[in-house]
Amino acid sequence: MVEEFKCPNCGGYVEFDWSSQKMKCPYCDTEFDTEGLKEAKEDSERETSDSASFEKSGIMWQEDGVRHYVCSSCGGEIIAENTEAALSCPWCGNPVVLKEQFEGELRPDLVIPFKKGKEEAKEMFYRHLSGKKLLPPIFRDKSHIDEIKGIYVPVWMFDAEIKAHMSIPASRTAVWSDSRFTYTRISHYRLVRDGRMEVKNLPVDGSSKMPDSIMEPLGPWNMDEAVDFETAYLSGFLADRYDVDADESSKRVVDRAKSSAERRLLSTTGPYVRGPGGQSSVSMTGGRERYVLLPLWILRTRFQDKDWYYAMNAQTGKLVGDLPMDKGRRNKFFLISFFSFGLLGALISTLVQIL
Repeated sequence: MVEEFKCPNCGGYVEFDWSSQKMKCPYCDTEFDTEGLKEAKEDSERETSDSASFEKSGIMWQEDGVRHYVCSSCGGEIIAENTEAALSCPWCGNPVVLKEQFEGELRPDLVIPFKKGKEEAKEMFYRHLSGKKLLPPIFRDKSHIDEIKGIYVPVWMFDAEIKAHMSIPASRTAVWSDSRFTYTRISHYRLVRDGRMEVKNLPVDGSSKMPDSIMEPLGPWNMDEAVDFETAYLSGFLADRYDVDADESSKRVVDRAKSSAERRLLSTTGPYVRGPGGQSSVSMTGGRERYVLLPLWILRTRFQDKDWYYAMNAQTGKLVGDLPMDKGRRNKFFLISFFSFGLLGALISTLVQIL
C-alpha cells in the first residue's frame, strides 16, 4: 500500500519536476513522462514480483486518527494521519504515496501539476515581508522560511445552475417646492428580482484541515491545465485526501452563490433606496462535481497561540496570507517616535527663542 517511484536506470527515487513537467531522477538526471514511468513499472513487474521501479509495502496497523506503514526502501515505520496520502519517509527521506488513500471513490478525477517551484515561492514570500518593520522575527527567520512545503489540497469543482429570488423593500423620494412650501413625497415599493447564474469550476475545499479563508482567495484556477490523475504527480510533495464529501461541500457552494447572486440582484435596483428587511432564496440545480487536487506552497507559523498562514497558488503564483504585528516592536517604535518628536519640538522651540 506504500508506493515509491524508483528510477529504472539507477534505482534512485523519482520525483515530479515542476520545471520540465516530467518525472525526474535527481541522481542520474533521467526524465520520464508519467506514461513512460508506468510502462517501466509494468515491464519490471513482468520480470519480477519485487518491482524495480515501484516498490510496495503494507499497512502495519491503524489506530484512532493515525495509520502505521513500513517503508519499502529502509524498513522504517511511517506514521500518517488518516487523511494523509503523500509524504516522505522520516528515516530515509524517500517520497511515498499511500495508494489506498486514492482507491475507489477516493480516487481524484483530475490534478493540476505544480507550475511554480519552491525557490520562487520563497522569493515571493521575502518580497511579501519587504517593508514590514514591525513583523515578529520568527517570520523572517531563513530556517523557518525553508520549511515552506508543497502540498496538493483536495477540492470539489462544481458546475451548476444557480436560481435566485429576492423580495426587496425600497423607496423613492421626490422633492419640489413652490413660492410658499417645499414638498417631500416618499413612495414605498416592494421590488421583486429573479435571476439565474451559471457556476463553472467553482472550487470548494474538501479538507477540514485547510482554512476556507486561505483556499477561496487563491483562485481562479485554470482547469484547462488539469490532467487525469496519476499518483506519480504527487511524488516529492505532500497530499491529503478529502474528508469533506461532495454533498457537504455543495452547501458551501450555495452559501457562496447566494452572496454573489444577492449582490448582483441588488445592483439592479437603480434609483430605489433599499429599506430594512427583505427576503431571498437560492437553489442549485443540475451540474456536476469533480474531485480535483490543487497545488499550493504553504508556510504555517504558530505565533501568540494562533496559526498564521502564507500560501501561494503553485499554478498562477497568486499569494494569500496575513501577518501579525510584534507588540514589543510596535511599542518600542512608538516610544522612539515619541521621544524623537519631543526632541525635535524642543530643538525648534530653542531655535525660535534664539532667533
